[in-house]
Amino acid sequence: MRRTSPISTDISQAYATSTEFCKVFSENMNSMHLLSFLLTGDLTKAEECFVSGLEDCVEGSYVFRDWARSWARRTIIQNAIRMVVPRKEHSAITAVPSEPVDCRFGRTAEADATIAGILRLEDFERFVFVISVLEKYADQDCSLLLGCSRQDVREARMRAIQHVAEAVVLRQYSFEQMDGQRQSYYRTASRAI
Repeated sequence: MRRTSPISTDISQAYATSTEFCKVFSENMNSMHLLSFLLTGDLTKAEECFVSGLEDCVEGSYVFRDWARSWARRTIIQNAIRMVVPRKEHSAITAVPSEPVDCRFGRTAEADATIAGILRLEDFERFVFVISVLEKYADQDCSLLLGCSRQDVREARMRAIQHVAEAVVLRQYSFEQMDGQRQSYYRTASRAI
């Protein structure tokens, strides 16, 4: 009769299982789908990115249980990079309507304005902003993921922060210029989204 070593059993119990990854995705579905959307800039691509991230995690990631959530988010980032291929040299701008973002992510006019501002960034700047500012990755990690220099990351982040701030200020200014009835309607519509 073959006996298993207690050490190997302890080690295998330290890793996240497929079920645990499913639970991570289920419990964090909204934030992970928003991450996918902000990176890809497209709802259809975001869904594809989210589902492929779940599949990648479930199909055999050997990750410590405590790291499952951060690993799942990193997997989504890696899938979005493969899908969009953001490059500093030839970055595209995602077409975003000037109206409030109707995507059920933003629960307030300010959140919608911020999401729209992020989506208006060029692909490379948007990825740098989301990865380094929102996900709080270090410049070195961000540069490795995107295949660029740390200097490229720093410069893109500064441009992105400036553009997002300008978009939010412009949105706030136009909101303040509306009459009271239109502001009330906009607030009600934003909560319903």
